[in-house]
Amino acid sequence: MYDGKITDVPGIEVGHAQDFDAKTGCTVVISREGAIGGVDVRGSAPGTRETDLMRPMNLVEKVHAVVLCGGSAFGLAAASGVMRYLEERGIGFDAGVAKVPIVAGAVIFDLGYGDWRVRPDENMGYQACLNASASDVPQGSVGAGTGATVGKILGMECCMKGGVGTSSIRLPGGIVVGAIVVVNALGDVVDPKTGRILAGARHPKTGAFIDTWKFIIEGNALKNAVSGNTTIGVVATNARLTKEQANKVAAMAHDGLALAIRPVHTMLDGDTLFALSTGKFECDVNVIGIAAAEAVARAVVNAVENA
Repeated sequence: MYDGKITDVPGIEVGHAQDFDAKTGCTVVISREGAIGGVDVRGSAPGTRETDLMRPMNLVEKVHAVVLCGGSAFGLAAASGVMRYLEERGIGFDAGVAKVPIVAGAVIFDLGYGDWRVRPDENMGYQACLNASASDVPQGSVGAGTGATVGKILGMECCMKGGVGTSSIRLPGGIVVGAIVVVNALGDVVDPKTGRILAGARHPKTGAFIDTWKFIIEGNALKNAVSGNTTIGVVATNARLTKEQANKVAAMAHDGLALAIRPVHTMLDGDTLFALSTGKFECDVNVIGIAAAEAVARAVVNAVENA
C-alpha cells in the first residue's frame, strides 16, 4: 500500500457518507477557500455536474467542492446537500444577491451491486460534508467506493470489489500533489510496476484471473460485459495553476488510470478526473501533471487493496 493522502494538500478536506446495507455512498472533497479547477472526461459513459463551467473560456475559476457519488445519474442529487452545507457557511461565488457554492461532481454506476432503489441524496451529501476533515481519509469500501466493483467483462458474478483510495507525492520546495480515486472499472486493476493483476475478472470455474485485456485482444466478445462502470477522482496540489493548467493536469492525471487499470476509458466506462489548485507555490505544470498521474495510479492500487 502506498503512503500519503489528498488531504496532505493544505486547504483540502475529505468526507465520506454511505449506506452499507444498500452498498452505495458518496465522497466529498472540499476547498473552503476555493481552488482553481479543471476537469478531463475520457470515458464514454459519464455522469457529471458543472464540467462545462470548469472549461478555460468560462467565467467562474474557483471550485468549492467536488462530490463523487454512487447511484449513477441519480446520485448527482447529493451535490444539493453539499451546496446547502457550503451556503450555510457563507461559502460560494459572490453573485451579488447570494453566494453560490460551485460544486462539481461525477458518478459511478453501482446499481447492480447493492439495492438499486437506494441512491445518494441531498441528506447523504450533507452528511459527507459534516464528516469532512483534513486528517485521516478512510479507504476501501466506504463513501463513493462502497458499491464499487472491478473486472466486469464476464458480468457481476465474476467481478471483485473496488473502492476508494488516496495517495500523495511530495515534491521539492514544499509542493504536494494528492489524489483520491473511486475505482469501479470494467477492466482489471494491476500493479503499475509489475503488471500483476491485483483485482479483476475471475474465471467462473477456476477462480483464476482471466486477464481482461488479453481476453478482449484475443477476440472474445464483450456481450456479457456489465455497462455499469466508471472510475472517477480528484487530484489536488498546492502549486499555483491557471485554469488552463488545471485542465491540463486533469488530462495528464488520466495517465495514472492507464498505468493501473487495463483496459480503461472504454465505451462502457465514464472515467472523469478533476484537478484542484490551492495556489501557493510556483512550479512547472509538466511536473505537476506527471506527479498527478503517479498519485492517481497509487490511489487506484490503494482502493482495491483496502476494499
